[in-house]
Parts: sequence; C-alpha cells; structure tokens
Amino acid sequence: MISKFKQLKLLFLLVVCMSGMQVSSQTPTDAIMMERSQFCAALTYGQDNWDEYWEGTLLRVNGNIGTLEKQTIGLMVAAGIINRLNLIVSLPYIKTNATAGQMKGVNGLQDFGIWAKYQVFDRETANGIFTIHGVAGFSTPVSNYLADYAPFSLGLGCPEGQGRLTFQHKFNMGLYARVSGAYLVRGNTTIERDFYYAGKPYYSDKVDVPNASQMTGTLGCWLFNNNLKLEGSYDIFNTSKGEDIRRQDAGFVSYKMEASTMQFQAQYYTPHVTGLGVFVNYYQVLDGRNIGKSTGFTAGLTYQFSVSNSNPTNQ
Repeated sequence: MISKFKQLKLLFLLVVCMSGMQVSSQTPTDAIMMERSQFCAALTYGQDNWDEYWEGTLLRVNGNIGTLEKQTIGLMVAAGIINRLNLIVSLPYIKTNATAGQMKGVNGLQDFGIWAKYQVFDRETANGIFTIHGVAGFSTPVSNYLADYAPFSLGLGCPEGQGRLTFQHKFNMGLYARVSGAYLVRGNTTIERDFYYAGKPYYSDKVDVPNASQMTGTLGCWLFNNNLKLEGSYDIFNTSKGEDIRRQDAGFVSYKMEASTMQFQAQYYTPHVTGLGVFVNYYQVLDGRNIGKSTGFTAGLTYQFSVSNSNPTNQ
C-alpha cells in the first residue's frame, strides 16, 4: 500500500515540476476552462464517515459496522486541447475501514475516468457572462476490486458513460450561479457468485448496475482579485431503478440509491507561489435511500502551468 501512495506522489510531482503559470483548477462539473496548452494538476485527500445509513427509507445504525470510514487520495490532471476544449483525467486510490464487526476494509485503485469538456456557448451581457458547457465522460475499473462487498467495496465495478450540461451566469461583481445536470449510463459488474437475489432470484454472476441521474445547483463568488473562491451547492442523485435493502441485509450494487447532499467549498490561489492553489470541501448527506448518512471533507493542492506562451484563464 505504501508503495502505491509513493507512486501517486511521484506522478503528481513530475507533473507539477514541468513549468509554472497562474492558477485555475477545473472539474467536469464546473464552468472553468483553460486555454490551449495549459495544464492543471490536482492532488487531493478526502475522508468520509458515517455511523447511520438508510435501509430503504429507514435511517438506522448497524452494530456490526460501527462507523464506516473511507479515505481517498485522488490525482486529477486537466489539459487545454484547444481554447474551447479541455480533457480531464483522474484516478483515485481508496481505503475503507470500520470500527466494529468482523469484516475487514479494503484498499486499492478504483476507476480511471476521462472527460472531454467543451464550451458550447457564451454570451456577454450588461451584467456578466452566460456560458453553457457540455461534458462527455467515461470511467472503468483499473483494479480487480470486489464490487459485491458493501459497504466496504471500492466502487460499483462497472464501466460508466456520462453526459452532462452545465449552465452558468457569472456577474461582473464576481457572483455566479450554476446548474449542472448529468445522466450516467452504467454497464454490468461481475460478482464472485453465480446466484443473487434482488427483488427476484438471478442465476448469474453478472449484475446490471442501474443508470443514474445527478443535478447540482451552485451559488458562489470570486473575491480578492479572483484569488479566493467560495461556493455552496445542493446535489440530488438518483438511480433509475432497483430494490431496497432487505431488513438486516447488506447493500448491493443493483439496489436503488438516492441522496441529497449539501456541500461548501473554499479555494485559494496564493499570489506568493505562481500557479499554486489550495482548496477544502465539506459535505453532508441530508437525506437518502440505501446509502450511508455521510459527512466528509476533501482537501488538496492544485497547480496550473502552460507549455506555451499563452495566458491562462482564471475562471
């Protein structure tokens, strides 16, 4: 495990040491774009905990789990291919553990993800600028983790395609409002048994993982000459189908999952080290179905640089 952490660290440092410019990080869900030949690398650490979960719609505790903890180290790199097209890749390393019971946690690399993000539309108005971004993405497991090991599993163990549209209006004073919606198309996952029950018996080791939709509303602002970004968002996630967890049973990859989550983020681009930024994100699952009532945070470093003489955009 230690060697894998070192490999991620070395990869991040290799990317960071290439050159330096002013900062601007981005994700598939925001409206930040980089110009051609600009790169942004992000190294993150996240911790997620829950001691209550929804069994169907019933919020309960489980003495055989106690508190479930998930730690994530993530590496994300974004590249400006052309001025309106960015490419983003990510790879997380995850470790799970519980404070009670006999089941042991697992750790390893989860899913490699790649997204193409295109600025479809932009129009300046009297009070700001309105933009529309489209995203197409794909992710797939890169390790042979066991998906049928809820709630300790590293992921769903299936390929996933994603289509997303993001609408944002940024006012001249620095405030912005954003709405982003995505639909996730998922394939099958393979489990280590040839029979399972999910509303009815299935004699197969292949499980159809339900598709899902996600909608996020965000309000934020840029302060101090665009060096500080503060934002809050509300996220709704639903799978398209699936059964509820049966009484006293464990979760399963084909079960229905719903979650409403509130989160807050602060990101600071230090003027003292060109290209370097730090951020922290806190979130709380407010309501759900067949998931844990999670509280967590993610913190990380971002570094933006260019391999040409072009000037980076900051937001």
